[in-house]
Amino acid sequence: MEQPGAPTRLTGVVQDLTSQVVSALRSGDHVGVLPAAVSGVGDDGLGLAAVRVLGADALLPSVALRTPPDAGDLAVFEQAVRAFPPTPDAAPTTRWSHWAMRRLVSAGGAAGGADGDEPSTAWLDVAPWQVLTHQLAVLAALAVPAEPGREPGVFRAAARRPVDVARGFVRAVRRRDWQQAAAAGRWLTLLPDVPDTLGLERGLEFVELMGGTDPRVDLHLRAAWLLRAGAPV
Repeated sequence: MEQPGAPTRLTGVVQDLTSQVVSALRSGDHVGVLPAAVSGVGDDGLGLAAVRVLGADALLPSVALRTPPDAGDLAVFEQAVRAFPPTPDAAPTTRWSHWAMRRLVSAGGAAGGADGDEPSTAWLDVAPWQVLTHQLAVLAALAVPAEPGREPGVFRAAARRPVDVARGFVRAVRRRDWQQAAAAGRWLTLLPDVPDTLGLERGLEFVELMGGTDPRVDLHLRAAWLLRAGAPV
């Protein structure tokens, strides 16, 4: 019997880690999530790679509760940042994801760390609305509140195009792309001037009904509901 390849194994580890983060969001008990997840898959680096794939959302429970992360969680998170720096030819989404993780490390795992040099968002300003929604879905971990005037460039780019993001949300729902729909909905809970005719709350409920068994969908929906309720994520 063939052994599962590394990409297949990594996908499974990411799903397991995401499930644990969602569980921590629901229970409020987020201590030691990352060390346990990394140690549970051996020493071949897949655990750290899974943290890097999840990005800043790996520390979302502590950010959501506005409590300092467990020292072990932060240490693993920082290891993942250091282990997987973006290459010179990295995609803009990879650079932004890495930037968001570094920002959390600089703040000790809390929201609102030092901004540092932001990557460019020029590609988002000219992207067709379909591409814009896809790119924002990849960067959904950045969809958390920030102090006025300190929003990352990705937020500012999305805030200039709320109607396009709303169109992307509807398209994702119609295509049954629940992960993209949940991620777009997460962004829409933060953006100004979202059309009232969108019916975002009912749309999120439908996405939860249809796709909520996927941990990545569940994670974005949990963040969206917290944001919509005004929780200090």
